[in-house]
Amino acid sequence: MNASGESVTGRHAGADLAQLVGKALAHAHSDNGAEDVAEVNAITDAMVRLQIGAPLHSDGKLTIVSLAAEAGLRRNKLTHKHTGLKDLFYALVKARDSHPESVPEAARARAAKQQQDLARVRAERDDLRAQNQLMARIIQVLEVENHRLKMTNEQLKTQLADRTSVPDLTRRRQR
Repeated sequence: MNASGESVTGRHAGADLAQLVGKALAHAHSDNGAEDVAEVNAITDAMVRLQIGAPLHSDGKLTIVSLAAEAGLRRNKLTHKHTGLKDLFYALVKARDSHPESVPEAARARAAKQQQDLARVRAERDDLRAQNQLMARIIQVLEVENHRLKMTNEQLKTQLADRTSVPDLTRRRQR
């Protein structure tokens, strides 16, 4: 449940949590000055926009660089000054990635295409295995046939050598 009593599910849960933590941190930093409060508010607002997939000032990726660009701040403000917000952002991204309903459509489409490619490659592999087995059988048959023909050829040579009535044609050419 969020602050207004509505059920928090899916990809907006991280956004609601970021808003809640942002308000608490802004209140805690109110003693440090208006600049810190403005930075905390900018960061949490940027977190919300990135979590719901509606970036205004960045590429929309769930990275610290995109968060800083979305908040209109330098990255070192997140990595050195507001490390708690950086850690919160990483935790929200990790929690978002663990929920299948929060996976963007592009990632689902890419995963489906990869599954299709994998099925195609497996079918190709199976076909090549079958062709390989067939070729191995053909080679085996040809080797047996070749061996049989060699024996027949040797037998013919032996029979020809035994015959003396066959004239040697090479001697006639030399004359």
